Amino acid sequence: MEIAINIALVVAGLVALSYGGSWLVRGGVSVAKRFGLSPLIIGMTVVAYGTSTPELAASIVAGSEHEAIILGNVVGSNIANVGMVIGIAAFLVPLAIGRRTLTREIPIMIGFSVLLVAISLDGELTFIDGAVLIAALLAFTIYACRTARNERTPDEAPESPTSMPKSIGTILVGIGALYVGSILTIDNAVIIAQSFGISEHIIGITVVAIGTSLPELITSVIAIRRGHAGIGIGNIIGSNIYNVLMIVGISSTLFSISVSDGVFVDYAIMIGFSLSLLIALRSKKIGRGAGAVLVAAYVIYLATVALR
Repeated sequence: MEIAINIALVVAGLVALSYGGSWLVRGGVSVAKRFGLSPLIIGMTVVAYGTSTPELAASIVAGSEHEAIILGNVVGSNIANVGMVIGIAAFLVPLAIGRRTLTREIPIMIGFSVLLVAISLDGELTFIDGAVLIAALLAFTIYACRTARNERTPDEAPESPTSMPKSIGTILVGIGALYVGSILTIDNAVIIAQSFGISEHIIGITVVAIGTSLPELITSVIAIRRGHAGIGIGNIIGSNIYNVLMIVGISSTLFSISVSDGVFVDYAIMIGFSLSLLIALRSKKIGRGAGAVLVAAYVIYLATVALR
């Protein structure tokens, strides 16, 4: 009976994380519009940062006591973003991918993943490693803003923003939901893991990772329904980059993170899923068939994780 309550609280926590991330993005986008930022800049910064906030909140709450959940959450979320989110989105509507995304942003995402592997080789992520990742985060954000500004077209007409008080209120509510959701999710996920003898890393890479990827899934599906299928994959690539640089960077500056040998297997799978996006190099899109393959590959991955 107690386990059933813990499971229900995890679900409630994941729902709070999902809605909290959504509200934070909505409020942040509105504030950004108030300051005259273009939709492109908003999408590459505010939205990408915002949809990564559930992972960040969960990782910070996990802290040094449950550090295995942090890397599991980041790696699992990045795998889920490609296999589950892009897979489902492409199955609904073929995703068109721009040349710059294929030749620059996907390689950048893969490059930062390789960087994470490199700094993990000594078996620990320290303050210095975190500082390196945060420096890379700042550099990428500057790059994203400059790229978006250069590609802004004269006919872009952003929607009228919501009032500032309402936008700030939405942000505060989102932050509150993230805080409550992260505590509910992490504390009860750890209890469940201990009850069934499941490692915290496995819990982080499955339950927590899937739950904190819901904002990306919701954002991508909404974009597709509004006829902006290309936004979906851009959001995922940006979120995967921020997951590595922001979440691991901030977490490892706050407390050292031990890296077990088994994590490198998940690193390899994460990079493998990222490399699979390059199948679009020839057709410039990810079709329904490729989407179905991505989802199937992700389900197989979850099955292998369950057998560990």
